[in-house]
Amino acid sequence: MDQLPFLLLMVVVFVFFIILPQQRRQKKEKNFINSLKRGDRVITKSGIHGKVMELNDSDETCVVETLAGKIKMEKSSLSLELSSKFSKK
Repeated sequence: MDQLPFLLLMVVVFVFFIILPQQRRQKKEKNFINSLKRGDRVITKSGIHGKVMELNDSDETCVVETLAGKIKMEKSSLSLELSSKFSKK
């Protein structure tokens, strides 16, 4: 019985510090992917810099033009954090 308040406190801390921030991050990432348009400068999660040339909503892919050429990739491989830093420069 003495452990019940401690257990409840741990659950509350877990929800506020683990689950809610993860849900916010996923929502921002989804909004970023849905708001992509041609000409946006992006960085992939693997560090490739480029510009969005084509978007294909049917299979969730895009074509990114880099200095080496054009690359077709999944939209989910684009990084919100890196791209936002890249576009501020």
